[in-house]
Amino acid sequence: MSFGLIIIGDEILSGRRQDKHLAKVIELLGARGHALSWASYIGDERPRITAALRDAMASGDVVFSCGGIGATPDDHTRQCAAAASGRTLALHPEAKLLIEQRMRETAAEQGVVFEPDRPDNIHRLNMGVFPEGVAIIPNPYNKIPGFSLGDVHFVPGFPVMAHPMIEWVLDQRYGHLRPAAHAERALFVQGGMEATLTPLMESIEAEHPGVRVFSLPSVDHPTRGRHIELGVKGEPGAVDRAFAALRSGLTAFPCLQVSTE
Repeated sequence: MSFGLIIIGDEILSGRRQDKHLAKVIELLGARGHALSWASYIGDERPRITAALRDAMASGDVVFSCGGIGATPDDHTRQCAAAASGRTLALHPEAKLLIEQRMRETAAEQGVVFEPDRPDNIHRLNMGVFPEGVAIIPNPYNKIPGFSLGDVHFVPGFPVMAHPMIEWVLDQRYGHLRPAAHAERALFVQGGMEATLTPLMESIEAEHPGVRVFSLPSVDHPTRGRHIELGVKGEPGAVDRAFAALRSGLTAFPCLQVSTE
Protein backbone atom coordinates (compact mmCIF):
# COMPACT_ATOMS: atom_id res chain seq x y z
CA MET A 1 0.00 0.00 0.00
CA SER A 2 1.29 3.45 -0.96
CA PHE A 3 1.04 6.65 1.06
CA GLY A 4 0.41 10.14 -0.26
CA LEU A 5 0.17 13.64 1.18
CA ILE A 6 -1.83 16.70 0.10
CA ILE A 7 -0.98 20.05 1.68
CA ILE A 8 -3.57 22.77 1.11
CA GLY A 9 -3.30 26.51 1.62
CA ASP A 10 -2.33 29.73 -0.11
CA GLU A 11 -0.21 30.59 2.91
CA ILE A 12 2.21 27.77 2.04
CA LEU A 13 2.50 28.67 -1.63
CA SER A 14 2.93 32.37 -0.88
CA GLY A 15 5.62 31.77 1.72
CA ARG A 16 3.63 33.30 4.59
CA ARG A 17 3.94 29.94 6.35
CA GLN A 18 6.64 27.31 6.01
CA ASP A 19 5.38 23.78 5.44
CA LYS A 20 6.06 21.49 8.39
CA HIS A 21 3.95 18.56 7.23
CA LEU A 22 6.12 16.92 4.58
CA ALA A 23 9.14 16.21 6.77
CA LYS A 24 6.98 15.11 9.71
CA VAL A 25 4.84 12.72 7.67
CA ILE A 26 8.00 11.17 6.19
CA GLU A 27 9.28 10.75 9.76
CA LEU A 28 6.02 9.22 11.05
CA LEU A 29 5.83 6.79 8.15
CA GLY A 30 9.50 5.86 8.42
CA ALA A 31 9.13 5.06 12.11
CA ARG A 32 6.55 2.46 11.09
CA GLY A 33 8.54 1.03 8.20
CA HIS A 34 6.64 2.86 5.47
CA ALA A 35 7.61 5.49 2.92
CA LEU A 36 5.85 8.45 1.35
CA SER A 37 5.20 7.82 -2.35
CA TRP A 38 4.02 11.27 -3.39
CA ALA A 39 3.05 14.73 -2.15
CA SER A 40 1.11 17.66 -3.62
CA TYR A 41 0.78 21.32 -2.68
CA ILE A 42 -2.45 23.09 -3.62
CA GLY A 43 -3.69 26.63 -3.09
CA ASP A 44 -7.16 27.61 -1.88
CA GLU A 45 -8.87 26.96 -5.21
CA ARG A 46 -11.91 24.71 -5.08
CA PRO A 47 -11.60 23.20 -8.59
CA ARG A 48 -7.97 22.19 -8.00
CA ILE A 49 -8.66 20.83 -4.52
CA THR A 50 -11.67 18.85 -5.73
CA ALA A 51 -9.70 17.36 -8.63
CA ALA A 52 -6.81 16.40 -6.36
CA LEU A 53 -9.13 14.77 -3.83
CA ARG A 54 -11.01 12.91 -6.55
CA ASP A 55 -7.70 11.50 -7.80
CA ALA A 56 -6.66 10.60 -4.25
CA MET A 57 -9.92 8.75 -3.62
CA ALA A 58 -9.52 6.80 -6.84
CA SER A 59 -5.86 5.96 -6.27
CA GLY A 60 -6.27 3.26 -3.65
CA ASP A 61 -3.49 4.94 -1.67
CA VAL A 62 -3.59 6.03 1.95
CA VAL A 63 -3.68 9.82 1.66
CA PHE A 64 -3.44 12.53 4.31
CA SER A 65 -4.89 15.92 3.47
CA CYS A 66 -3.68 18.79 5.67
CA GLY A 67 -5.46 22.11 5.84
CA GLY A 68 -8.68 23.85 4.91
CA ILE A 69 -11.17 22.03 7.16
CA GLY A 70 -12.05 25.07 9.26
CA ALA A 71 -15.08 27.33 8.87
CA THR A 72 -13.65 30.57 7.48
CA PRO A 73 -14.17 31.73 3.88
CA ASP A 74 -10.74 30.47 2.79
CA ASP A 75 -11.43 26.93 4.06
CA HIS A 76 -12.70 24.77 1.20
CA THR A 77 -11.55 21.22 1.90
CA ARG A 78 -14.74 19.90 3.51
CA GLN A 79 -16.84 21.14 0.60
CA CYS A 80 -14.35 19.81 -1.95
CA ALA A 81 -14.27 16.40 -0.25
CA ALA A 82 -18.05 16.24 -0.56
CA ALA A 83 -17.92 17.22 -4.23
CA ALA A 84 -15.12 14.75 -5.00
CA SER A 85 -16.96 11.87 -3.31
CA GLY A 86 -20.46 12.78 -4.50
CA ARG A 87 -21.72 12.97 -0.93
CA THR A 88 -23.92 15.50 0.81
CA LEU A 89 -22.55 17.72 3.58
CA ALA A 90 -24.18 17.35 6.99
CA LEU A 91 -23.37 18.11 10.61
CA HIS A 92 -21.76 14.96 12.01
CA PRO A 93 -23.43 14.09 15.35
CA GLU A 94 -20.19 13.06 17.06
CA ALA A 95 -18.40 16.15 15.75
CA LYS A 96 -21.24 18.31 17.06
CA LEU A 97 -20.83 16.88 20.56
CA LEU A 98 -17.06 17.36 20.50
CA ILE A 99 -17.30 20.95 19.26
CA GLU A 100 -19.95 21.79 21.86
CA GLN A 101 -17.77 20.24 24.54
CA ARG A 102 -14.87 22.41 23.45
CA MET A 103 -17.05 25.53 23.46
CA ARG A 104 -18.26 24.75 27.00
CA GLU A 105 -14.68 24.31 28.18
CA THR A 106 -13.64 27.59 26.55
CA ALA A 107 -16.55 29.43 28.18
CA ALA A 108 -15.62 27.96 31.57
CA GLU A 109 -11.98 29.01 31.10
CA GLN A 110 -13.18 32.54 30.35
CA GLY A 111 -15.56 32.55 33.31
CA VAL A 112 -18.68 33.09 31.17
CA VAL A 113 -21.88 31.13 30.58
CA PHE A 114 -21.92 28.95 27.47
CA GLU A 115 -24.58 30.22 25.07
CA PRO A 116 -25.20 27.57 22.40
CA ASP A 117 -27.56 29.83 20.43
CA ARG A 118 -25.12 32.70 20.13
CA PRO A 119 -24.35 33.32 16.42
CA ASP A 120 -20.61 32.73 16.69
CA ASN A 121 -21.16 29.44 18.54
CA ILE A 122 -23.66 28.30 15.93
CA HIS A 123 -21.12 29.16 13.23
CA ARG A 124 -18.43 27.09 14.96
CA LEU A 125 -20.56 23.98 14.40
CA ASN A 126 -19.72 24.32 10.70
CA MET A 127 -16.35 22.81 11.58
CA GLY A 128 -18.27 19.54 12.07
CA VAL A 129 -20.11 19.66 8.76
CA PHE A 130 -18.56 16.78 6.83
CA PRO A 131 -19.50 14.58 3.88
CA GLU A 132 -22.10 12.11 5.10
CA GLY A 133 -20.87 8.74 6.32
CA VAL A 134 -17.33 9.73 7.30
CA ALA A 135 -15.47 8.52 10.39
CA ILE A 136 -14.14 10.96 12.98
CA ILE A 137 -10.43 11.54 13.65
CA PRO A 138 -9.98 12.70 17.25
CA ASN A 139 -8.02 15.88 17.89
CA PRO A 140 -6.13 15.72 21.22
CA TYR A 141 -5.23 19.40 21.09
CA ASN A 142 -8.64 21.08 21.12
CA LYS A 143 -11.19 18.34 20.35
CA ILE A 144 -12.20 19.82 16.95
CA PRO A 145 -12.12 16.62 14.88
CA GLY A 146 -10.90 15.70 11.45
CA PHE A 147 -12.49 12.99 9.35
CA SER A 148 -11.74 9.96 7.21
CA LEU A 149 -13.40 9.21 3.91
CA GLY A 150 -12.24 5.72 3.06
CA ASP A 151 -8.45 5.84 2.97
CA VAL A 152 -8.30 9.61 2.57
CA HIS A 153 -7.88 11.35 5.91
CA PHE A 154 -8.51 15.04 6.55
CA VAL A 155 -6.75 16.95 9.33
CA PRO A 156 -6.23 20.64 10.13
CA GLY A 157 -3.35 22.69 8.78
CA PHE A 158 -1.98 23.40 12.27
CA PRO A 159 0.96 21.01 12.79
CA VAL A 160 0.33 20.81 16.56
CA MET A 161 -3.06 19.28 15.76
CA ALA A 162 -2.40 17.51 12.47
CA HIS A 163 0.61 15.45 13.43
CA PRO A 164 -0.84 13.58 16.45
CA MET A 165 -4.02 13.03 14.42
CA ILE A 166 -2.00 11.48 11.58
CA GLU A 167 -0.19 9.29 14.11
CA TRP A 168 -3.53 8.14 15.49
CA VAL A 169 -4.75 7.18 12.01
CA LEU A 170 -1.54 5.31 11.22
CA ASP A 171 -1.72 3.30 14.43
CA GLN A 172 -5.47 2.71 14.56
CA ARG A 173 -6.18 2.11 10.88
CA TYR A 174 -2.91 0.79 9.51
CA GLY A 175 -1.00 -0.60 12.46
CA HIS A 176 -1.58 -4.10 11.10
CA LEU A 177 0.30 -3.41 7.87
CA ARG A 178 3.65 -5.10 7.61
CA PRO A 179 5.90 -3.18 5.24
CA ALA A 180 7.87 -5.10 2.67
CA ALA A 181 11.54 -5.60 3.45
CA HIS A 182 13.55 -2.76 1.95
CA ALA A 183 17.21 -1.98 1.54
CA GLU A 184 19.36 0.69 -0.07
CA ARG A 185 23.03 0.58 -0.98
CA ALA A 186 25.00 3.40 -2.54
CA LEU A 187 28.48 4.53 -3.49
CA PHE A 188 30.09 7.80 -4.52
CA VAL A 189 31.40 8.40 -8.01
CA GLN A 190 33.79 11.21 -8.90
CA GLY A 191 35.06 12.11 -12.33
CA GLY A 192 31.99 11.10 -14.32
CA MET A 193 28.74 12.48 -15.68
CA GLU A 194 25.22 11.09 -15.28
CA ALA A 195 24.75 10.88 -19.05
CA THR A 196 27.76 8.57 -19.30
CA LEU A 197 26.45 6.31 -16.55
CA THR A 198 22.82 6.21 -17.71
CA PRO A 199 23.19 3.06 -19.88
CA LEU A 200 24.65 1.21 -16.88
CA MET A 201 21.79 2.39 -14.67
CA GLU A 202 19.23 1.27 -17.24
CA SER A 203 20.84 -2.16 -17.57
CA ILE A 204 20.85 -2.65 -13.79
CA GLU A 205 17.08 -1.98 -13.61
CA ALA A 206 16.42 -4.22 -16.63
CA GLU A 207 18.43 -7.13 -15.26
CA HIS A 208 17.22 -6.87 -11.66
CA PRO A 209 13.40 -6.66 -11.55
CA GLY A 210 12.03 -4.82 -8.53
CA VAL A 211 15.22 -2.83 -8.03
CA ARG A 212 15.29 0.90 -8.65
CA VAL A 213 18.47 2.84 -9.36
CA PHE A 214 18.93 6.33 -7.94
CA SER A 215 21.43 8.99 -8.94
CA LEU A 216 21.98 12.08 -6.78
CA PRO A 217 24.52 14.49 -8.26
CA SER A 218 26.20 17.20 -6.20
CA VAL A 219 28.31 20.07 -7.51
CA ASP A 220 29.40 21.79 -4.30
CA HIS A 221 29.82 19.20 -1.56
CA PRO A 222 32.13 20.59 1.16
CA THR A 223 34.45 17.55 1.19
CA ARG A 224 33.76 15.52 -1.96
CA GLY A 225 33.21 18.39 -4.35
CA ARG A 226 31.50 17.42 -7.60
CA HIS A 227 30.30 13.83 -7.38
CA ILE A 228 27.36 11.46 -7.89
CA GLU A 229 25.79 9.35 -5.18
CA LEU A 230 24.79 6.27 -7.16
CA GLY A 231 22.77 3.46 -5.63
CA VAL A 232 20.05 0.86 -5.75
CA LYS A 233 16.99 0.19 -3.58
CA GLY A 234 14.41 -2.55 -3.24
CA GLU A 235 14.13 -6.03 -1.74
CA PRO A 236 17.32 -6.76 0.25
CA GLY A 237 18.47 -9.85 -1.65
CA ALA A 238 17.87 -8.25 -5.02
CA VAL A 239 19.61 -5.07 -3.86
CA ASP A 240 22.76 -6.99 -2.92
CA ARG A 241 22.91 -8.61 -6.37
CA ALA A 242 22.19 -5.33 -8.16
CA PHE A 243 24.79 -3.47 -6.11
CA ALA A 244 27.42 -6.05 -6.99
CA ALA A 245 26.51 -5.64 -10.65
CA LEU A 246 26.68 -1.87 -10.30
CA ARG A 247 30.18 -1.97 -8.83
CA SER A 248 31.30 -4.38 -11.49
CA GLY A 249 29.83 -2.21 -14.24
CA LEU A 250 31.67 0.86 -12.99
CA THR A 251 35.03 -0.86 -13.60
CA ALA A 252 34.42 -0.26 -17.29
CA PHE A 253 35.13 3.43 -16.61
CA PRO A 254 38.77 3.59 -15.46
CA CYS A 255 38.67 7.39 -15.17
CA LEU A 256 36.15 7.21 -12.30
CA GLN A 257 36.98 7.36 -8.62
CA VAL A 258 34.57 5.14 -6.69
CA SER A 259 34.18 4.95 -2.92
CA THR A 260 31.60 3.88 -0.37
CA GLU A 261 32.43 6.52 2.22
